[in-house]
Amino acid sequence: MTAALLQVRNLGKSFGGVKAVDGISFDLAPGELLALIGPNGAGKSTTFNMVHGQLRPDQGSILLQGQELAGRSPRAIWRQGVGRTFQIAETFASLTAVENVQMALLSQDHLLFSMWRRAADHRRDDALALLDQVGMKRQADRPCNVLAYGDVKRVELAVAMANSPKLLLMDEPTAGMAPQERNNLMALTKELVLHQGMAVLFTEHSMDVVFAYADRMIVLARGRLIAEGQPSAIRDHPQVQEVYFGTGQTFEKAPA
Repeated sequence: MTAALLQVRNLGKSFGGVKAVDGISFDLAPGELLALIGPNGAGKSTTFNMVHGQLRPDQGSILLQGQELAGRSPRAIWRQGVGRTFQIAETFASLTAVENVQMALLSQDHLLFSMWRRAADHRRDDALALLDQVGMKRQADRPCNVLAYGDVKRVELAVAMANSPKLLLMDEPTAGMAPQERNNLMALTKELVLHQGMAVLFTEHSMDVVFAYADRMIVLARGRLIAEGQPSAIRDHPQVQEVYFGTGQTFEKAPA
């Protein structure tokens, strides 16, 4: 069995008297896409933001290859080899696709705030190679504000790959995308995972995406982990069906 890249143990976070996350634990292996799902208020966003460093846990441990991430800043976690994409794509709209990636490479090289060279001169070939990985090299010199939204999400993925992440966090990666765009982006992500051996933890509301592309799923409800396993097992899990739909309903089968 492949050793875990990410180990989350007894993670907890409260807001006032409400336990948003209540002692959850899970592992994530290299080369694996793990979906973190649950109904609204389940605690998945809080969990996700603790792993990324936007929130400090009240309890528990988040280990990346044995190194503690809990309580560290998002920037420090990024430098440990954790990339992230956001529900609403975060790119510099007025910059070209390649310049967006070059900005990430400047940050990786500790040069983001240095004024001694233009961003457009920095590691252009490396930036183009990253855009090529996501199918955006031909549009490298187009500003992001003229690109289709699905293409902007690809640029954001290239930016997230700029630090050669071991772990990629994707927050609602297909939000706002048409069905074909959703499938294209997740198929691309799965290809990158297989070729580069990184791990992906993603939240997602589109169950067709989750069941089609996740290798494994963890399900939260009211801050607790209620189910974990492969999509085929989760689909028929009685407690999962209950928290999503009440009794008598099932998930529709995902497209092949």
